[in-house]
Amino acid sequence: MTTTPIPAEADWDRAPTLVDGASTLELTAASCNLQYWFGAVPQGTLRGKVLGHDESVVPLEVTSRPGPLNQALTQELAFRTIAEEKATRALGYMVALAPDNDSMEFYATQLIDEARHAMVFRSHLLSLGVAEPELFDVIEKLAAADRDAVLVPLETLGLEVLRDQGDFIGGVVVLTILVEGVLAPAAQLSELKWRIFDPAAADVERGAGIDEIRHLTVGSSIAREHLQKHPEDKPRVIELITRGRKLWDSLPAADMVLRREALFQEGLDQHADLVGDYEIWPGRRLVDTTVEERVRTAHEWAESMQQKRLVYMGLEEAI
Repeated sequence: MTTTPIPAEADWDRAPTLVDGASTLELTAASCNLQYWFGAVPQGTLRGKVLGHDESVVPLEVTSRPGPLNQALTQELAFRTIAEEKATRALGYMVALAPDNDSMEFYATQLIDEARHAMVFRSHLLSLGVAEPELFDVIEKLAAADRDAVLVPLETLGLEVLRDQGDFIGGVVVLTILVEGVLAPAAQLSELKWRIFDPAAADVERGAGIDEIRHLTVGSSIAREHLQKHPEDKPRVIELITRGRKLWDSLPAADMVLRREALFQEGLDQHADLVGDYEIWPGRRLVDTTVEERVRTAHEWAESMQQKRLVYMGLEEAI
């Protein structure tokens, strides 16, 4: 019996970082259909990692016990759980509106990916001391305010485009540029900063990031192909991007991230001995970074990645 090789971009050890992969790779809906997904994801990325990491990989005790590290990570995971759940539900419209079989199959796989992300983020809260009967109540307590302030306005925009207007390509742009394209670099920062304190959480982020490379690159490809065939839609798409960016600027997302980074910094200062010379990125030790530097770096990643995707899609005017 022959086995299909796992594509490099879906291989746990060979896949690039989220930001590098989403900035440089070219993947299409036709090449990332159901057949691709069944071979690459369950048998590749997730093999042996149903919950996003090996069973033997666990948080350090300083992260699983009450304290600033635990606060920072549980707040982040609760927010990510809700964000991924909302993405899953919105993707139901993408599947229904898809104009061809390739894009329908691709968005069906993305729907499953996002549902899995919500599940693994939610499940990891149990490893951090949350009691299972209280899980959903804790998620509500930790993330309800940020959900209402940050996620609900984005969800409202997405539902207006998808549910109310039935605008498939508008939905592609909202998801690829305005939601995942902004949140993805923060996810890469999370993977890097938690690598020592909670390697399981870092692995969960790694697996989700491998999926997001596919989501961002295929979404960009779908938008590019549509605009090449329908250049008359370009002004409408640019207007939607401009509107979405104005919405983002009005949301307290930066305050939310700064609040969690301040908690992380408090824990980092308390337990710097555990981190040692670990480099969060080449040439920069995690213990030497500041809240502002980490947030600024993630923002720079987001800007760079978004600009490259917009150029690829032929939407330079939106930069």
